[in-house]
Amino acid sequence: MPYPDAMRAAMTQRQRGFTLIEAIMVITITGILAGVVAIFIRTPVQSYFDVERRAEMTDTVDTALRRIGRDVRLALPNSVRVTKVGTVSYLEFLQTSDGGRYRADGPGDILDFTATDTTFDVLGPPVAMVAGAQNLLVVYNLGIPGADAYQGDNTSPITAIDAATHIVTINAKQFPLSSPGNRFQIISSPVTYACDPGTGNLTRFWNYPIQGAQPTAFAGTPQALLATNVAGCTFTYDQLVINQRTSVVSIWLQLSQGSENVNLYHEVHVSNVP
Repeated sequence: MPYPDAMRAAMTQRQRGFTLIEAIMVITITGILAGVVAIFIRTPVQSYFDVERRAEMTDTVDTALRRIGRDVRLALPNSVRVTKVGTVSYLEFLQTSDGGRYRADGPGDILDFTATDTTFDVLGPPVAMVAGAQNLLVVYNLGIPGADAYQGDNTSPITAIDAATHIVTINAKQFPLSSPGNRFQIISSPVTYACDPGTGNLTRFWNYPIQGAQPTAFAGTPQALLATNVAGCTFTYDQLVINQRTSVVSIWLQLSQGSENVNLYHEVHVSNVP
């Protein structure tokens, strides 16, 4: 049965879609609205990422400075030294692993300073060596000629420690100076922090041979990367004039990423009482 003309016209009208002009107008209006929204959203979103980047860099710098400070506090008295080659800054020290007091008077096995000696009693708790480290005994390090651990003046390798008798055995050595407090330290390894703005890396090196001159090359040396994106750094070592047995290590570190920069300054007090 054929449809009446009126019904056919109504069905044709209901099946009509958007015209090309209408579609273009919708797309244009949508694009304008999206552009307006993007202008207002861009700044808050960019600010969010900037804050996140700054927070991440600040955390990296703070962690690195705390690690350096913790290491420096374990430095052998009068063993901190700094240098700079080009734009690369170096901080070096001899890291102690243990220490105690030696017997200076009998009865018992004293540490003899008038002749070479190989054993002595430890007063108080026993001391221990670090596995795989150099383990050198140091007595009264002043960091001057004749009493400089870097030169081996007042060091001797430890060969054994008896935990039961508290007797320390070392290679035959006559130490040049006795300690007023009868103190000794055990150093496990030299440590160097190298800060290179050229590569953007702050690196820790350790377990390399002790050298008279401060080293600046560490091929084949164990290392750990502490921070990247380093744009600037400075290590400073100052002995206080009022009290020569106290010194300060100052560390300035700058990280840069994109348009963001983070600068932190940290001071570490070092006891130089040998």
